Amino acid sequence: MAPKLNAQFDAEKVLQNTESQFEMVQILDVDGNVVNEDLLPDLSDEQLVELMERMVWTRILDQRSISLNRQGRLGFYAPTAGQEASQIASQYALEKEDYILPGYRDVPQLIWHGLPLTEAFLFSRGHFKGNQFPEGVNALSPQIIIGAQYVQTAGVALGLKKRGKKAVAITYTGDGGSSQGDFYEGVNFASAYKAPAIFVIQNNNYAISTPRDKQTAAKTLAQKGIGSGVPGIQVDGMDALAVYQATLEARERAVNGEGPTLIETMTYRYGPHTMAGDDPTKYRTSDEDSEWEKKDPLVRFRKYLENKNLWSEEKEEEIIKQAKDDIKKAIKAADNTEKQTVTDLMEIMYEDMPYNLKEQYEIYKEKESK
Repeated sequence: MAPKLNAQFDAEKVLQNTESQFEMVQILDVDGNVVNEDLLPDLSDEQLVELMERMVWTRILDQRSISLNRQGRLGFYAPTAGQEASQIASQYALEKEDYILPGYRDVPQLIWHGLPLTEAFLFSRGHFKGNQFPEGVNALSPQIIIGAQYVQTAGVALGLKKRGKKAVAITYTGDGGSSQGDFYEGVNFASAYKAPAIFVIQNNNYAISTPRDKQTAAKTLAQKGIGSGVPGIQVDGMDALAVYQATLEARERAVNGEGPTLIETMTYRYGPHTMAGDDPTKYRTSDEDSEWEKKDPLVRFRKYLENKNLWSEEKEEEIIKQAKDDIKKAIKAADNTEKQTVTDLMEIMYEDMPYNLKEQYEIYKEKESK
């Protein structure tokens, strides 16, 4: 056995010193009290109320989407309850000209960025019209491949820079996505070219059923940007104000030519990974769920607004009713959309259809005409 090297430097100490720099940023505690006055964002009372309205509306959308999925009226669906502050507050810090490159759980950000709810429902059903975004909605369709949106975001951000746009590209993935090769490639590329990108890791503790501590030995996920020269920050993802402020500052850095930022939001999904058979009771305890429910982003922000006399039970009921009405109309419009056919997909896939598909096209066209 070789003798142990008498090291001239303490590598472990260097790592510990680095990791100690990433302390979670918080503005509101679980009771809605301000614990960091210096970081309070410059939001008017009207903006604070609007942010809460969007979060409440999104919670109702999640509840109804789960119900619609169980009824067979939606296809693929990834629940969002618990992540409203991480999703909605980050989008609220954006401008219309910014681009969103979402993961499959990030449909709410698309809706608040301008995607009609009917199209969101059609996307869930796998209808091609669900991917036909209206003019002016700067976004890509939700990415199903884990982490692939990080590479795409680096490219979109570089394109914005080369065109001289004062805009950013923002993307989202979960803690599991930060273990993918595309994650590192996207962050490194954006860093090398100082592309105006914002990379968000929504750390909800599980990549489907795999706990975060089984994926990586890193103490934080925010520190994963360091190796590429990208500053990172870890924020309380159940605190809407902290998420908003972190995203706003990252956007300012980006449009000022200072390059990308990596934001880790510490959050939690109350439901399953997706509605496609995942059972979270098999890998999470009820005690863990209860602890995170005490940090609920809606409860916390509601208390903050109530203390400022900006929110009431009556106001919340209005938003809940509006959300249910909006959802009812949108799902009806989705139901009334012309059904997708096999030949529809063939027609939009190619400008010049390959000979083998032309044969199949004629076969399906005949079937569909009957």
